[in-house]
Amino acid sequence: MALHITMRQLQVFEAVARHLSFTRAAEELHLTQPAVSMQVKQLESMVDLPLFEQLGKKVHLTEAGHTILNHSRIMMGQLNEIERDINGLRGVEGGNLKICIASTVNYFATRLLSKFCEKYKTVGISLDVVNREELIKRLEANEPDLVLMGQPPDELDVDAQAFMENPLIVISAPHHRLAGQSRIPIKTMEDETFVMREPGSGTRTAMKRVFDEFGVTPHPGIQLSSNETIKQSVEAGLGLAVVSAHTVELELKAGRLVSLDVVNFPVIRKWYVAYRRGKQLSATAKVFLEFVLAEGGRKR
Repeated sequence: MALHITMRQLQVFEAVARHLSFTRAAEELHLTQPAVSMQVKQLESMVDLPLFEQLGKKVHLTEAGHTILNHSRIMMGQLNEIERDINGLRGVEGGNLKICIASTVNYFATRLLSKFCEKYKTVGISLDVVNREELIKRLEANEPDLVLMGQPPDELDVDAQAFMENPLIVISAPHHRLAGQSRIPIKTMEDETFVMREPGSGTRTAMKRVFDEFGVTPHPGIQLSSNETIKQSVEAGLGLAVVSAHTVELELKAGRLVSLDVVNFPVIRKWYVAYRRGKQLSATAKVFLEFVLAEGGRKR
């Protein structure tokens, strides 16, 4: 049986399979949900097997779905390789970049990209800002040319180079009882409620690591998936938070938030530029990699 499957159908299917959500796939692809559903139904009609099943409110891949997903990622990876090879023949001018960045990196990455685009005006850049879990999925699927992130995942074979320090600090509202105090013992944090990122977040993992090291168990408060809502919650007095100093530069300058002088903080981590090991970078990606490392070196 000949299967006349289009790359667009595989692209839509892969997005639904990755998110296990028709709604989120539609948002990512800038399509309507009915359009996404139609593409998946057409693909199911061609293979004459269901690719998804819904149990309760959750969408799951069927065995056929897993098979199509594996092959679709291989095929899209090959298309990306073709694009990179062609861009390599063109050189940097006229090349394209697919960059994926962790949401926390977004606070300085836009300035970094602005400088790059000013220097290389003809380069086209596709930028996706996602949480750490989604970033690792895309890195595993070999989708982006390069990613900017915190600690690289141990479970993936990646080539990662640190380009800038990422200090983690404890923040509070200006009216908090600890604001303005010096050399606050880290054990004091056991008496405080913390607004935290979602499980799997790099910042949350680093926070747990340092608190575990000193035997500190803070009171868990609201769990949020956005740096912006964390900052707003801390400002409103809902608790303290451990955040990257890069995410609160404006709020600290404006006096809306304060950095607490907690012993053993700031915790210095690194920002990394990474890609799957063995990936053949295009000429444009190589230039961007060198640019990031050079710019980061100026800020060390």
